[in-house]
Amino acid sequence: VAKSHDRHVELALRTTLEENLAMVRDTVSFLREQGRRVFVDCEHFFDGYRADPEYAKAVVRAAAGAGADVVVLCDTNGGMLPAQVQAVVATVLADTGARLGIHAQDDTGCAVANTLAAVDAGATHVQCTANGYGERVGNANLFPVVAALELKYGRKVLPEGRLREMTRISHAIAEVVNLTPSTHQPYVGVSAFAHKAGLHASAIKVDPDLYQHIDPEQVGNTMRMLVSDMAGRASVELKGKELGIDLGGDRELVGRVVERVKERELKGYTYEAADASFELLLRAEAEGGPLKYFEVESWRAIVEDRPDGSHANEATVKLWAKSERIVATAEGNGPVNALDRALRVALERIYPQLAKLELVDYKVRILEGKHGTHSTTRVLISTSDGAGEWSTVGVADNVIAASWQALEDAYTYGLLRAGVEPAA
Repeated sequence: VAKSHDRHVELALRTTLEENLAMVRDTVSFLREQGRRVFVDCEHFFDGYRADPEYAKAVVRAAAGAGADVVVLCDTNGGMLPAQVQAVVATVLADTGARLGIHAQDDTGCAVANTLAAVDAGATHVQCTANGYGERVGNANLFPVVAALELKYGRKVLPEGRLREMTRISHAIAEVVNLTPSTHQPYVGVSAFAHKAGLHASAIKVDPDLYQHIDPEQVGNTMRMLVSDMAGRASVELKGKELGIDLGGDRELVGRVVERVKERELKGYTYEAADASFELLLRAEAEGGPLKYFEVESWRAIVEDRPDGSHANEATVKLWAKSERIVATAEGNGPVNALDRALRVALERIYPQLAKLELVDYKVRILEGKHGTHSTTRVLISTSDGAGEWSTVGVADNVIAASWQALEDAYTYGLLRAGVEPAA
């Protein structure tokens, strides 16, 4: 890393401009003599260029003249815009003849665009991070940059077939750093190729490319149809096809599903983020009734406030499964957790497949229309069986009842995924 901003040289390094150039030359020459490849990152280059373009270019010449393989122009503060980056890179390339790279921070939300603008201007080396992770708001995101280079510029930067691993790798890295993958991330986000509304769906039914800039399979992603109160017949038909449910061109059935979705969304349900609950609704309409692995008789959750300030949470569930009445009680670190545990205690003996299920996310939203504690509550639960993840929704006047609905759907869908036959 070298200083290329005159004020940084004098104030941070506390040396002269000439001595800084000498240090760059000496360092690069020494490393080259040791047989090393040398990449010099010119820190704060674009700010330095704005303050003193000749000195900034002098640092590039010093590094390149001493044998640096690449001189990287760094937008360390992330304040540049694409047109500015393109103009500076083109000028520096013409004036120095050095092989240039680009390092862009994302403080203006332009890191990917700035990186591609630098490529347009002649940069042949780009520095990015997976999912854009980095200091402050992050760096140029590796995945959209690579996808653009491969699919938009036609440059082969990966071995054949590796681009299809992009979505999997992005999500795997998010898991490693324990951050939820961004649903709206370009190319690899779960919403990157998601569509809803009748106009889009009708066109996609004819040709998916009408509303998609690439085939999502090229980057290992998939097209998703979102079903909401804006849904039309085409949306439902395409979603059914995506879920492997053949609606057989049954216009009456599709119409019933559309009306059912609209009716429930008026009450506060949302199926855009709850594919599993929508599939259960669709199967219920298509198969003449809801999928049943168990029949709930009643449930209750108790929260006890103790004198020492602690709380005890206990839940009891009464249900029928495979002609057997089961009563189960469990404690938890909250009423929803207690209900979850009680439901597991009740069902795991009969359905051991449920032991693999794990609640991985829980969201509560207070819906508009009423105020304060009288408000309607929507709960979204994400569940995993280790091989995949699904989301379910519940809506009720209280958070516990809404949570129970989402839990019941989550367990039902988990058993469906496991291939378990429903109860008679």
